[in-house]
Amino acid sequence: MPTLEGGEHARERGGSGELSAPRLRDGTPERAGLDPAELRHLVREVHVLTTGTRPWAPGAVLVVGRGPVIAVEEAAGWAVRYAAYDEDADAGVELPPEERVPMTVGTPFDLASLTKLFTSVAAVQQIERGTLGIDARVGAYLPDFTAAARHGITVRQLLTHTSGLPPELPLYDYPDHARRLAALRSEPPAGGAGTYRYSDLNMLLLQHLLERATGRTLDVLVRDGITRPLGMTATGFGPCPGAAATEDQRRPWAKADRGMLRGEVHDENAWALGGVAGHAGLFSTGRDLAVFCRTLLAGGSYGPARILGPDFVELLFTPPGLGFSLDQPWFMGDLAGRGAAGHTGFTGTSLVLDRATDTFLILLTNAVHPRRRRPDSAPRAAAGTRVARAVRGA
Repeated sequence: MPTLEGGEHARERGGSGELSAPRLRDGTPERAGLDPAELRHLVREVHVLTTGTRPWAPGAVLVVGRGPVIAVEEAAGWAVRYAAYDEDADAGVELPPEERVPMTVGTPFDLASLTKLFTSVAAVQQIERGTLGIDARVGAYLPDFTAAARHGITVRQLLTHTSGLPPELPLYDYPDHARRLAALRSEPPAGGAGTYRYSDLNMLLLQHLLERATGRTLDVLVRDGITRPLGMTATGFGPCPGAAATEDQRRPWAKADRGMLRGEVHDENAWALGGVAGHAGLFSTGRDLAVFCRTLLAGGSYGPARILGPDFVELLFTPPGLGFSLDQPWFMGDLAGRGAAGHTGFTGTSLVLDRATDTFLILLTNAVHPRRRRPDSAPRAAAGTRVARAVRGA
């Protein structure tokens, strides 16, 4: 891992005299060992994404850091810009300027599938403790999940999206929780085990497995095992009233008729399951996610807190990755290629850890406000390339 000028990687000494991992602190691109010109370009480009009559996203928060130094923390656009979506005009119904809510660096976002990263860390914590076996069969913990048990699906297959399970089930269409659970228990793989097929169902099964094995619900596992020890006070499952708005959710473009959403989980299945789900449901801020990124880049520790041992952080990032996607240029840009890890979320969120240079990039947006569009990760990839250039040009 590169050492930055000024000894930024020197470890802090806690009150007990024990060494602890450095906490994040505000700084400059130069202090972080990043090219300020490239980061100025990146900030301008993020602001452009939020402007115009049909912006890529109404609002965004950008955080870039290297080592324990936050080099950029910037907000652009609006947390709430639209009152509704007009399907006849195919345009958002804009709020009067005085009723719009500006984006701030402290605005929480619906993380969507970034939730999967927290579920994965919670699972690896139990693997480290011996509560779970990574190659154990799901049926050993959840014998009532008959399809997974019959097909021999393993914990590793859930974490690597190689179980063969279909991408999703329309749980939001089932009338009650009992029938949703019955559908999840009986859903068989749609393809051969061992072949990559991204599926929300993997993380839903993993949630049930963790809850059965520990006797604690997923929100408690995430809170007690990750967010509370790391001081991530702005991170948790909803509702989150001050969050950036997402979609005017109506059929036929959405899967439920819920109106304009703000502070309630966007994902229809997570909503149907009460807002706490292994694949979606968490809300967080750019600063809190920076702590999460820094912790993993530092081998599982932040200040005096340790949420994973270094060997188990390495396990998270061992190809093909446990929950994390590795070296994906389509959203990482030129950061991909040397062991970069990260994920995207449907609402417009993303994060990337460049382990080779101890650098992280967080781009949070409400791109589905006022309605979902065809996915476009080109701006995410462009941001990743800017950060890669900033490292090389420092």
